[in-house]
Amino acid sequence: LVEEVFMGCANQAGEDNRNVARMALLLAGLPVEVGGVTVNRLCASGLNAVNMAARAIKAGEGDLYIAGGVESMSRAPYSLPKAESGFPFGNLTAYDTALGWRYPNPQMKAMHGTESMGETAENIAAERPHITREMQDAFALRSHQRAIAAIDSGRFKQEIVPVTIPQRKGDPKVVDTDERPRR
Repeated sequence: LVEEVFMGCANQAGEDNRNVARMALLLAGLPVEVGGVTVNRLCASGLNAVNMAARAIKAGEGDLYIAGGVESMSRAPYSLPKAESGFPFGNLTAYDTALGWRYPNPQMKAMHGTESMGETAENIAAERPHITREMQDAFALRSHQRAIAAIDSGRFKQEIVPVTIPQRKGDPKVVDTDERPRR
C-alpha cells in the first residue's frame, strides 16, 4: 500500500491550485487514507519531493511512496496584488506569475533583488566574461549529445518505470524515456 504521495510544484494554478499531490492521488484512484503533500521549493521542488520519500523510507516510516514533480507554467495566471484600500481606483499592476516574483516584497527586493532565473544567469555570465557564449553553447550541445548516447545505449532503462497512457483513438502511448534532450 502506498504510504504517501509527495509532489513538487512551484507554481500551483488552475484546478490544481491547492494540493496537487492529494488531487493526483485521488484522481488516480488511490484510497482516501493515503496522504498527499505538495512541496514548493521553486526549481528544486520535484527533487525535494523525491528526497522526502527517500528519507521517509530510510527512517522506517513506510516502504512505498510515490514522489516526483509536476508543473504547468502555461496555466500560471496573471494576478493582482492586495488592495491598499477597500475599493481601489485607477490602474492596477497585474503580475505574470509564470516567472519571477508574484508580489515583490519591498524589503526582500531591497535585500536580494527579484531577478528571475534567466536574469540571474545573465548577471552571472556578465561577471564571468571569460566564459563565452560559444563555450556555453558547446557545453549545452555536449550535454545533449551525452544524454542521447546514454538513452540510446539503454543506460537509464533500469531507472525509468514505463507508464502506459490510454489514447482516445489508437494504441496507448508508452512513456519509457525522458522527453528531452533535443535530437
